[in-house]
Amino acid sequence: MRIPDQASTLTSVTDEDLLTMLPVMARTACRRMTIGQLGALSGSVAQAESLPARPYWDRKAVAHAEAIRLLGDMTGDPVLIRLAGLGAGWTYDLAVAAGPRADGIILGSRRRLLGHLRAGDAKAAGLEIENHLRVLRFMERISRGGGGKGKAA
Repeated sequence: MRIPDQASTLTSVTDEDLLTMLPVMARTACRRMTIGQLGALSGSVAQAESLPARPYWDRKAVAHAEAIRLLGDMTGDPVLIRLAGLGAGWTYDLAVAAGPRADGIILGSRRRLLGHLRAGDAKAAGLEIENHLRVLRFMERISRGGGGKGKAA
């Protein structure tokens, strides 16, 4: 299941494209965000933290993926906003496949991301997103028996 969004029309975007572009989105968001947007992201992370991983992992995965969408909104760039919608769907798919055991890893990454954003460290925010997605993708591949590379959509 994908989180519905108009960005899903970008069917030629691959996992590798997302691993390259989502960090750019995070760096841009860090440079352009408002205090209110940072507050919304903090609230989204807090909401994800408050949900139990079991038996509602699907709902918690949506909450985790929402952070990617919010980062896109922070950029104010229409292309990055659409990319964030696709990235949120991919992140959701990765989280669902990795399962509840990924909860602590995702929460830790979101907390570090928030810290980088609060500090205004765009480079670290981008690296956090990239590293996080690589780990989540690795966990997803392990859960599927080591599957190969595929398209994000």
